[in-house]
Amino acid sequence: MFEYLFEIKTVLGFSVRTTKTYWDKICLKHPELIDKLELIKETLLQPDQIRKSKTDDMVFLFYIEAGRYWLSVVAKKENEIGFLITAYITDKIKEGEIIWQK
Repeated sequence: MFEYLFEIKTVLGFSVRTTKTYWDKICLKHPELIDKLELIKETLLQPDQIRKSKTDDMVFLFYIEAGRYWLSVVAKKENEIGFLITAYITDKIKEGEIIWQK
């Protein structure tokens, strides 16, 4: 059985979860996120905007403004449960259908 680092219910009605092991892999690729776990959770709970991926209807990009940049948290929905794919800091929001806005 997996031990989850977090499981967050999103404004879209499905939960997103990840394990500590997977979070560590994300932080290895994006070391700027090491101290941003709480902001990741906040982005899933209270995003400024959510877009649907252009390539996969079950992948959602949650955005929150973080100073001059945006934090993007990417999750995939499978049934009513989702999982964290990645997260990163960016200077612009990706294209894709806006499905939720604050």
